[in-house]
Amino acid sequence: MATKLDKTIKRELDLEGKLYTVAISPEGVKITPKGARKGQEISWSSLVSGEAELRRDLNMSVDAYRE
Repeated sequence: MATKLDKTIKRELDLEGKLYTVAISPEGVKITPKGARKGQEISWSSLVSGEAELRRDLNMSVDAYRE
């Protein structure tokens, strides 16, 4: 049986030599560079609905158009 997510859990992530704080909460996931306040955040509903994937694909197509 899984534990219910009822409060924020924070963990440190070392990615390519850079430190990040990952906060998993009932609202969603937030990844912030270590020591910073602002970061990337996504809600669970965006992840489940596929909106996050659509947004990523849109950003990739816009970046390709700029080149």
